[in-house]
Amino acid sequence: MDTQRIDRLLIEACNEYSLAGLAAAIISDRRLVYTKGFGIADAARNLPITASTIFRIGSISKTFTAIGLMQLYEQGKFKLDDPVNRYLKAYRIEPPTSAPPVTFRHLLTHTSGIGELRKLTDLLRPTLGLGCKPGKAPALNEYYRPALRTGTAAGVKWAYANHGFATLGQLVEDISGQPFASYMTENVFHALGMEHTSHLRDERVREALAQGYRMTRRGLKPIRYAEIIVAPAGSVFSSIDDMAKYVLALLSAGANEHGRVLRAETLAMMMTPQYEIDPRMAAQGLGFMLGKDEGLKLVGHDGGLPGFSSAMWLAPERSVGVLLFANSSTLALHGMASELIREATNAAEAAPPPPILERPALWNELLGTYRPMRCFNSNLRLWFLGGALRVFIMKGHLMIGGRHPFGPVRRGLRLLAADPADSLYFKARLSGTEATVLFRRDAAGKIVSMSVAASAGAFFTVYKGKPPRGA
Repeated sequence: MDTQRIDRLLIEACNEYSLAGLAAAIISDRRLVYTKGFGIADAARNLPITASTIFRIGSISKTFTAIGLMQLYEQGKFKLDDPVNRYLKAYRIEPPTSAPPVTFRHLLTHTSGIGELRKLTDLLRPTLGLGCKPGKAPALNEYYRPALRTGTAAGVKWAYANHGFATLGQLVEDISGQPFASYMTENVFHALGMEHTSHLRDERVREALAQGYRMTRRGLKPIRYAEIIVAPAGSVFSSIDDMAKYVLALLSAGANEHGRVLRAETLAMMMTPQYEIDPRMAAQGLGFMLGKDEGLKLVGHDGGLPGFSSAMWLAPERSVGVLLFANSSTLALHGMASELIREATNAAEAAPPPPILERPALWNELLGTYRPMRCFNSNLRLWFLGGALRVFIMKGHLMIGGRHPFGPVRRGLRLLAADPADSLYFKARLSGTEATVLFRRDAAGKIVSMSVAASAGAFFTVYKGKPPRGA
């Protein structure tokens, strides 16, 4: 591995995306082989980024919550397909009438039917109602009063659900009898030797915490700290040094030199597809996203909060893991992590795959507007793209795009043939993130739907014509 080349790649990325600071680590053959900080952690205190700088890692927190819960599963406290209302003490999940009950597996795979919002007024709140002023976070039973309602029936579709993972944290608390943050510190962080990791901004993390920034026309602007109400979904603070211990455990069947958090077979199950549209596409495990990059299987998660971005991706078959934390908001870290994995596995030096012949004669069948299943709350991210996806031809190329008037998604991303044996299977790239697209025909041979799976974790099906209902 050429560390000078990696330095250059990361410095170029910092400059390209105007990052205040960046910390990176590479784990290979169960050893930490690269760790470095770039830029500033806190301009007011003139603190540089180091391997011990604390970041807010956002949704990577979900993987910890899943592991804490699965420890209780190993103890026989519940079964994955049990209804969670049987175990919830603080509040209830209320599905639509006649819908099946929400299970642990549904929550762990984002297929519970829970949407982005508790209620429509969350659209008017900062971070969609997920954040609040320090010390003002309500207990989840108060936050979800009188009940946490689902927008669709469980198992019908995939929809990213912060509220679902908040509920998994509540289940850890209700089943174990310990406060969630205390349980995680004792049974996960401490067990792995992660002494500078916490769900709380406490003495373990406070002094070394980086300041989050956003770039404005007047330069970097500090972002005011906000507490995360749905703590199990995204509140972890940690450093590259501590997170490397976590990655080592994930690459070593659930244990590192400090201790074990899960049995090997449990962790393997969590990293096995539990929800997938097609075996060729990215998939969802139990708490982990499962991606693919030129045939290389990837496991991990990305994270983001105002002023912070993170990526943790592993290639378990090659015993390689990558961590990237920034104290700036950016979508670039996922693509950067994929590039570092290619460097660490020498895949960057391999010959590129042969091109696949496109079939323009078939494109006219694919053109049109594709709309999601009718449930606003579980399609919110798609609504930010204009509520539907378009397939069109521009300058002689097949394109996919949203309907909102801004950004590259509106201009369109090129659809490239991805399988010489399947003319309905394509891929597209944006900021280093790869998405695969699969069109489907009905029994009469007519194109009726399009499924999309992104390597960073997003899975949805949209329909040409009248979409079905969600419940």
